[in-house]
Amino acid sequence: MRVLVALSGGVDSSMSAALLVEAGYDVTGVHLKMADTPSGLPGHGCCTLDDARDARRVADALGIPFYVWDLSEPFQERVVDDFVAEYAAGRTPNPCIRCNERVKYTALLTRARAVGFEALATGHHVRLRRDPSSGRVRLLRAADPGKDQTYVLYMAGQEQLTHTLWPAGEHHKHELRAMAEQRGLVTASKPDSNDICFVPDGDVGGFLAEQLGARPGRIVGPDGEDLGRHQGSYRFTIGQRRGLGLAGRDEPLYVTGIDGSTVHVGPRRMLATTSLEAHGAAWVAGEPPADDATLTAQVRYRGQPLPCAVDDLGRGRIRVDFTDEPPVGVAPGQAVAIYRGEECLGGATIR
Repeated sequence: MRVLVALSGGVDSSMSAALLVEAGYDVTGVHLKMADTPSGLPGHGCCTLDDARDARRVADALGIPFYVWDLSEPFQERVVDDFVAEYAAGRTPNPCIRCNERVKYTALLTRARAVGFEALATGHHVRLRRDPSSGRVRLLRAADPGKDQTYVLYMAGQEQLTHTLWPAGEHHKHELRAMAEQRGLVTASKPDSNDICFVPDGDVGGFLAEQLGARPGRIVGPDGEDLGRHQGSYRFTIGQRRGLGLAGRDEPLYVTGIDGSTVHVGPRRMLATTSLEAHGAAWVAGEPPADDATLTAQVRYRGQPLPCAVDDLGRGRIRVDFTDEPPVGVAPGQAVAIYRGEECLGGATIR
């Protein structure tokens, strides 16, 4: 089987390629040039020139062909511009989900298939299982719970999963590092990537200020009183406590809502969310779950799955009711992913 492996320059994708080569697959490596992230930054492992060089060195060590595909233009349009527009509208987007949905996974798989590859492999920490009776592919949480990435891949459908391989998800991170070291791969001890790849210094507010400029507005308390001013509502997200400039009050205040240029704040109890609506729903099996038994919902990348009921509202819209503990600080623009046990069933964007 001809497999295209997306080599980010990190240990996970490196070992994905190595395991597939050793399993007898016909492997080709490709590095995606997306964001122009400066080299030499610790904690970044996907978008710098150093990462491209590491990816090439891994490909050379494995004896596989290697290419660099320039996807910077679609990445800018579909991920970065969307990120800026969402924050400008008072929402909190997840760029990793948009990247997988529009560039790094679904679009890359389409391109790989178009040029003759039978499957795509990446270093994502997820697992796949095929039901022998129905042939349906199930999307499962990773063997390493702390590295699970099903939340950012909930949009994967059956046709896509049939042509996808995720070897890294079958192993814990420390195992992958040990195996990479045994094979002499340069990425064995490379730090995990973090933050947003196109915001290399981690200053999201500063990045957005460069894009959007100053947009002064009010900070308003729960009773409508003016508590302060700000230079851009895009610097805030639901549930935020730090950086409000409202220290010294009797009760800590959190961002509870963003309405245009107005940032609403209130006590923590106002952040509890008993239900939410979401749009753009995608289901791994192609349709919503048939019943609510044992369903859970996750509203953050590292959030805890919470018991819920899901109501299909039609036209890609769903309502999620939390049946036990309500989450705190649900932010419009983020994703809600639906699970049954360790199986990811799908998800949608919180409205």
